[in-house]
Amino acid sequence: MEEPVCLVENVNGSLSVSDGAQYLSKITEPVVVVCVVGLYRTGKSYLMNRLAGKDTGFALGSTIESKTKGIWMWCVPHPSKPGHTLVLLDTEGLGDVDKGDSKNDAWVFCLAVLLSSTLIYNSRGTIDNTAVENLHFVTELAEHIKVKSPSAATEDEEVMDESSQFVQFFPKFIWTVRDFILELEIENKKVTEDQYLDFALQLKKGAAKKISDYNLPRECIRTYFPTRKCFVFPLPATQDKMSRLESLNESELWPHFLKVTRRFCDYVFKESEVKTVKGGHRVTGRMLGHLVRVYVDMISGNSVPCLENAVVVMSQIENQAAVQQGMEVYERGMEQVKSKFPVSVDEISAEHQKFSNLATTEFMKRSFKDQHGEYLKTLAGSVEKRYAELLMENLKSSETKCRVLLSQLYSGLSEAVQRGDYTTPGGYSLYCTHRENIIREYNTHPNKGDKAEDVLEGFLKQWNVEANAILQTDNKLTENERKIEEERERAALIEQKQKAAEEKQREMDRVMKVEKESNQERMQQMERKFQVERRQQQEELEKAMERKLSEQKELFQKGFKEKAELMELEIRQLNNEKQKSSESGGFLKDYIMPVINTASTVLSTFFQIKALI
Repeated sequence: MEEPVCLVENVNGSLSVSDGAQYLSKITEPVVVVCVVGLYRTGKSYLMNRLAGKDTGFALGSTIESKTKGIWMWCVPHPSKPGHTLVLLDTEGLGDVDKGDSKNDAWVFCLAVLLSSTLIYNSRGTIDNTAVENLHFVTELAEHIKVKSPSAATEDEEVMDESSQFVQFFPKFIWTVRDFILELEIENKKVTEDQYLDFALQLKKGAAKKISDYNLPRECIRTYFPTRKCFVFPLPATQDKMSRLESLNESELWPHFLKVTRRFCDYVFKESEVKTVKGGHRVTGRMLGHLVRVYVDMISGNSVPCLENAVVVMSQIENQAAVQQGMEVYERGMEQVKSKFPVSVDEISAEHQKFSNLATTEFMKRSFKDQHGEYLKTLAGSVEKRYAELLMENLKSSETKCRVLLSQLYSGLSEAVQRGDYTTPGGYSLYCTHRENIIREYNTHPNKGDKAEDVLEGFLKQWNVEANAILQTDNKLTENERKIEEERERAALIEQKQKAAEEKQREMDRVMKVEKESNQERMQQMERKFQVERRQQQEELEKAMERKLSEQKELFQKGFKEKAELMELEIRQLNNEKQKSSESGGFLKDYIMPVINTASTVLSTFFQIKALI
C-alpha cells in the first residue's frame, strides 16, 4: 500500500466497515497487527508513520482538532519477518471534544484491543494518576467483550469472572509517553522505563471505595495485559518546530528523541507477534478482514462482541471458501483427463488420486477449526461425487467409441450377409474367418477404454444368432459337425462374458484401491492439521498459564494474599483446558471416519449405477 486507507468509518457516532477493508482480502500471509490508541492530539500518527518506515502517511496536525476519524490502516511488508505483513492501525483520538460521546470512544478502544496483536497506548507528559484514569476504557472491557456465548459456558466458567480469560487473547501492551521532561527516578533512584510503568501501576492496600477506585484501572491493566512495555520520549524539537514535526528532517530532531524512536520501532518489529484468535489460530490478512466485519456488525447491531462467536463465523467463511478452492483444484486437474476420454481405469484413477490429494492439501491451507471434519467431509463428498460422474462419463465415452468402431468394422460383413455370400456350401467357415478378422482388428485398436470387452460381448450375442442361421444353411457340414460348431459358438460367448466380468472386476478393484490410498492420504493430512491446531491451542494456554502464575506470584510478594488466592480458580480452569486440549481421543471416530464413510457411500452408489449399464 502506498498510503493508509480508512478501515472503519465513524460517522455521527456510527461505526461501519469502509471499502478499504477489501484490501485485506488480497493478503494471504499471516499478519502482525499493531494498533495505537490514546487521547487526541498526542502524536499517535507520527509513531505509526515511523513504523511504516515513512515520514508521512497517517495524518498529523498541529491544532486541537483530531485528524484521524475512525480507524485507518496501512499494510506494509514486515521489515524483519519475511512472508508476513505488518498491519498498522491508527485510531481516532479518544476524548475528542467534537464527539462528546464517551461510549463511541469505548467501542473504538474495544475494536483496537480485539483486532491487534500489539496495542500501543500513547499519552503525553507523565504516567500519573490522571494519565491512568484517562485509560478508564480498560475498566469497561468486561462490559464490551465476551469470550464465550452464555450457552457455551461451563459450570466453572459461569462461577469465574469471564474477564479473567482475556489474558489468553488480548494483545501485548506498550505505553508510550511523549514529551517526557522529568528524570527517570523513584525516591532518588534511577529506574528503567518498565520500572517506571510498573511503579505507576502499583496497587494500594485497603478496602475503602477511594482505594478501590484507584486500584481498578491498574488492576485491569495488570490483569488483561501482563506483557507490558514502556517507552518515554523526550521532546522531539524546539517548541517552535513542534507544529511542523511531519516535515522536519532528522537533522532538525533532537538525537535522544531519534534514539528512543529507533529503539521503539526495533522492539515492535521484534516482539510483536502474529495476530491469533481463540484457539491459537494464526490470522491472515483475509481473515482479519472477516474479523473487522464481524466485530463492527456486532457493535452496530447493539450486540456485545463475542470472541468465540467471531471465530465461529470466521471459520465458517474460511472453511466454505476452502471447500470451494479445493474443489476448483480438483475440477481443473480432472478437466485435462476428461479431454482425453475414453481412458483406462488406471489412468483416470491415478489422476483422481493425484488431484484429490492436491484438493485436500489446498483445503488444509485455508481451513481451520473444522470441528469433526464437517467441511472436509463436504469436500470429500463433492470430490467423490464428481469422480463417480467422471467414471460414468468415461465408461459412456468408451462404450460409444467401441460401438462405433465395431459398427464400422462390421459394415463389410453385414453387406456380405445381405448379398448372400455365406449361403453357399462352406459359407459358415468363410463367415467365421471374416468375423475373427473383425475381432482381431477390434482388439488391436488402441484407447478403447474399459467398456471394450463388455461391448464386444454384446456384439457377439447379436452375431451368434446370425452365425447359427448361416450354420444351418451350410450343406457342406454334417449334422454332427453343426452341433460341434454350435457348442463352439456357445463356448466363445461364455469366454467373452467371463472376459467382460473380469474387466469390470479389475475396474472395481482399481477404483477401490485408489480410494483407499486417497483416504489414507486424507487421514494423514487431517492428523497433521489436527496436531498443528492442538499445538497452537496448547501454546496459547501455556502462555496464559505462565502469565497468571507470574501475576499470582507478584501479588503474593507484594502482600496481596487475598487477591492472589482468588486467582486459584482461574489457574485451575486454565489447567483443565490445557488437559482437555492435550487429549486426542475420539479423533479417529469423530473426525476421520465420517469422511471415509462419505467417500465409500458415493462410490457404492457409483457401482450400483454402473451395474445397470
